[in-house]
Amino acid sequence: MRLLRPSDAAALAAAYTRNREYLSCWEPVRPEAYYTEAWQAADIARRLVETETGGGYPLALCAGQALVGRFNLAGIVRGPFQSAGLGYWVDSKYAGRGLASAAVQAIVETAREKLGLHRIEASTLQHNVGSQRVLLKAGFRKIGMAPRYLKIAREWQDHNLYQVLLHD
Repeated sequence: MRLLRPSDAAALAAAYTRNREYLSCWEPVRPEAYYTEAWQAADIARRLVETETGGGYPLALCAGQALVGRFNLAGIVRGPFQSAGLGYWVDSKYAGRGLASAAVQAIVETAREKLGLHRIEASTLQHNVGSQRVLLKAGFRKIGMAPRYLKIAREWQDHNLYQVLLHD
């Protein structure tokens, strides 16, 4: 796992295209442009600016030279909050192999040691048991349920809310 690079745009567009159907039940409906190299290049550029200003930390999960997942600490808030939101996905061909668990555990350590965060939050659809297991293995605890939290697959859906505290 490493920080996203501008040169990842084509591989990321290909990964999203390859996983479009697989991710469709877990993500918002995306415009066609989302699956293009140009859209991904612009998004990577924006996220890298956020990284420079301390507002985000976008990561690529790679297997050899292949990009097989995205992990993102977003909305980093400093001051007394020191918190970020976590989102992620793993390529369907690599799902269920423990890669997401290992990646989230590494992100928790990076957030604590390198980024100096106090808290990471994440949410899952209520039926996304696999992602819930990933979060629990990384030390996250369920803190509630948000009704109609995000519009996923064309519907406002309830989400379980999780957090991990990184410092006592």
